[in-house]
This record gives sequence, structure tokens and C-alpha cells, in this order.
Amino acid sequence: MSLSFPAPDEIARLTARALLEIKAVDFNAAEPFTYASGLKGPTYVDCRRIISYPRVRGTLMDFLAATALRNAGFEAFTNVAGGETAGIPFGAMVAERLGLPMSYVRKKPKGYGRNARIEGRMAEGDRVLLVEDLTTDGGSKLSFVDAIRDTGATCGHTAVIFYYGIFPETTQRLADHGVALHHLCTWWDVLAEARAQAAFDDATLAEVEAFLSDPRGWQQRNS
Repeated sequence: MSLSFPAPDEIARLTARALLEIKAVDFNAAEPFTYASGLKGPTYVDCRRIISYPRVRGTLMDFLAATALRNAGFEAFTNVAGGETAGIPFGAMVAERLGLPMSYVRKKPKGYGRNARIEGRMAEGDRVLLVEDLTTDGGSKLSFVDAIRDTGATCGHTAVIFYYGIFPETTQRLADHGVALHHLCTWWDVLAEARAQAAFDDATLAEVEAFLSDPRGWQQRNS
């Protein structure tokens, strides 16, 4: 393991810059994106693109491993679990950096054989770091955490590359479940970097800021 520990604000800035550079994020106020919930918004993120860019991939995985160690402790974990599907490659890369066993968590039992939700080795008493690509409201993390805990392992931390940072109930929802959230950057970091780079026109950036400041209200006005 050979990691550096840049300041969190520098990690956030560089992560936002990398996501913009590889076009993993996009802003479009004129033709808003439709999210899985059916609601619309002017922002879009696809962290899966990271795996195709080795320099970005390596840097962000170093950042993610360092962030987890800095926030939780150097001996906090004995296992790293990726969440199906986007979290699996990132979980594997973080586990490699930390020198820890890797497993992954299915969204639901596979329906045959052992009918397992956990793949790989996870033992009772393991202290598991759950790794995912992103979180919006934290809901999907709770199911993964419960599946991990059902094995007798503990899971009190989840690390993600991207945290929306616009739904104030997210961190409390996770905290109520005994889970601390660690992340590299948020939409606010991406907006700041997009402005610094003049990556989008002023009208688009203003509309994105309006959405980030009041996403529910923006969606109601633009439904």
C-alpha cells in the first residue's frame, strides 16, 4: 500500500475535474435528464465511465482508499465489499490498495444454488467497508448493509466516489442505521469546477445551481 493523503478539499476539486474531463458528468437545463425515479433534473453522473480511464481510475481509487483510512482508521476494516453492480470493480480496486479480502453484495438473492447475496469470503466478526460508485439518498446502501450484517459481520462505513450532497436527509438516514458516509466529491464541487473551467454557459450553470439549491422545487416547476 502506497497512498498519499491530500486535503479533502483538494481531493474534491481534483475528483470533480476528472469527472468533467472524462464526461462522466453533464449539465443540460434545456433538455433535463430523466432519473430512475422518473423525476427530471439538469444534472447527470455516470461513474461507470471511470473504469475506462486508467489514470483517472487509479487516482480516484487512491483517493477513496485514503479517505476511508483517514476518516475511519488504518485498522478499521478486515474486508471490502462492492455493491452490485457498479460498486464491484471499485470495491476490488480499493481492497487491493488496502491489502484486504474483497467480496461483493448482490441486490437480491440469485435464486438458485446457495441463493446467496454475498459472493466471496465474508466471515462472522469481519469489519466490512461497503464501496459503491455513488449515493443519492442512501436508500440502496441500507439493503447492502443489512445483507452484510446478516452474515455476522459488521458494517459501519460506506465509501463512494460521488455523493449528490443535495438531499439533507441522506447522512442522517445512514447514521440512523449505524453507517458513516465517506465520499470524494458532490454536485457542489462539480459546479464549482465547471465554473472555474467555464465548461458550460452561464445560463446552464445558473439553472444547475437553482436545481441544487432546491431540487424538489425545481422538479415541480419543470415537470
